[in-house]
Amino acid sequence: MRSLSQKFDQFVTRLGRTICWLTLAMTIATFMIVILRYGFEVSATPIRDAVVYFHGILILLGISFTLQADQHVRVDLLYSRMSDERKRVVNLIGCLAFLIPLCIVILLVSIPYVSASWRILERSAEVDGLPGIFLFKTLLPVSAGLLLIQAMNEVLKFFVDRIRPKNA
Repeated sequence: MRSLSQKFDQFVTRLGRTICWLTLAMTIATFMIVILRYGFEVSATPIRDAVVYFHGILILLGISFTLQADQHVRVDLLYSRMSDERKRVVNLIGCLAFLIPLCIVILLVSIPYVSASWRILERSAEVDGLPGIFLFKTLLPVSAGLLLIQAMNEVLKFFVDRIRPKNA
């Protein structure tokens, strides 16, 4: 089990580090949109659509990486003052009580939504927009699935760490 957990962690880490480059692509594309729009009065709908796609990909595929790195944004009064062990227990409860059920709900709700999009090969509403909205929407269940697996992986690591001898 530990090996499978490590392999999934490695996959999520590689995925997270790879998609981080989309931030640079979004910045360059946004700069191009501004230059084209205000410098040349040219509409850049495909580039604007690409920025939206990149942003969505970054968020949807980066969620599991952020969970793995324990870098989710928290607004709290108590968590920051807790011991590491208490933080781990709070994270465990959060995964079991909230995150895993939420991922399951998102999976169940998003699959029919994505299927409908695939049936019509949905594309941008803009005439000159990018095609492939159905591909983009596919990231909803993929993201929920990755997050679900990462949440279960975090739960597994919690219990493996408890079982493992202290000097191992």
